[in-house]
Amino acid sequence: MIRVVVVDDQPLVLAGLRALFDHADDISVVGEAADGRAAVELVRAADPDVVLMDIRMPVMDGIEASRLMTAEQASRPRIIILTTFDADSYVYAALEAGASGFLLKDAPPERLFDAVRVVAAGEALLAPAATRRLIEAVVRQRQRPRPAAARLLAGLTEREREVVALVGRGLSNAEISALLVVSEATTKTHVSRAMAKLQVHDRAQLVVLAYEGGLVRPGGL
Repeated sequence: MIRVVVVDDQPLVLAGLRALFDHADDISVVGEAADGRAAVELVRAADPDVVLMDIRMPVMDGIEASRLMTAEQASRPRIIILTTFDADSYVYAALEAGASGFLLKDAPPERLFDAVRVVAAGEALLAPAATRRLIEAVVRQRQRPRPAAARLLAGLTEREREVVALVGRGLSNAEISALLVVSEATTKTHVSRAMAKLQVHDRAQLVVLAYEGGLVRPGGL
């Protein structure tokens, strides 16, 4: 059973999400919170697998709450940002803070269920078109790579940098393996080692770093 905490400051949204998950046999809502600070405390107590997080909330926003949740070793849930925007700098900041991906609030129930299952299994919720559009919109505004990200990437081997660049382009492990003519197990090893060296726990953060460090450029292949 996948344990989920729902965070939103709108009671109707909370009630609606709980009602939706009542129809999913493998997903259980174990708690609800109406602000980020309450969500952090709830996650510590309930130890969920996945958190559905709104961004704009009172007391503490979803970005800071996500940062705190993913920084704690004892309880590190996967976080899906729920938003009404599909190209929002706030969503990008949440990805930087440790969220596994984002989903529009008006997504159909099956899409929501699939998203929870995907991130609970350890994958990032990265719809290639929407994610690249969002990241590229923010990176274009900055115009140049961030030095801190470039320094982190410099610590990778040449093959690890190549793999991270392909992850940044939105390729799956299977697609990377076919392109580099290596086994999927080898690709997974490169991805895991890169994540360990970069001290990130999610594929979404690899995508962010690939853009921030200049491995992938907006509009590039």
